[in-house]
Amino acid sequence: MSQQASPRGTFLKIADVIRGRIQADPKMTELPTAADLMGEFNVSRGVALRVFDALQEQGIAERVAGSRLRVVRHGDAVDRRPLSERLTEVITNDQLPVGAAFPSATKLCARFHVSRPTLAKALQKMEAAGLLSESKQGRARTVLSLPKREESAGP
Repeated sequence: MSQQASPRGTFLKIADVIRGRIQADPKMTELPTAADLMGEFNVSRGVALRVFDALQEQGIAERVAGSRLRVVRHGDAVDRRPLSERLTEVITNDQLPVGAAFPSATKLCARFHVSRPTLAKALQKMEAAGLLSESKQGRARTVLSLPKREESAGP
């Protein structure tokens, strides 16, 4: 029996439903979680994961490190750089000087559409690089140094 399809093709039928939802809702940016699919369609985790695989093979979704699968729409410009790089750009793009407060975790999670644990890992990389102060309860992170990039080569 082929590993690609189950005898009934349950995962393919579910993939068709999800594809229809994506086409019907242009604002949909992430696929449902495996738990959501399991509950809604009364299927096992394995079937839910096969749905994700099928949607990826069809070019409808892509894996994003530390996040749910992202919907791919033709013509979308997707920033595939690591989150720590994109967060480093916040210093430049928001014109934050040394000593300025870095945006809160809540704002950054919303801005980059990531979970808190994913954000925490990226912020730790920035702390290790000497760009941000350590996180302390009740205190905002501050900018310790400016990123060394061509965009910030100024006075």
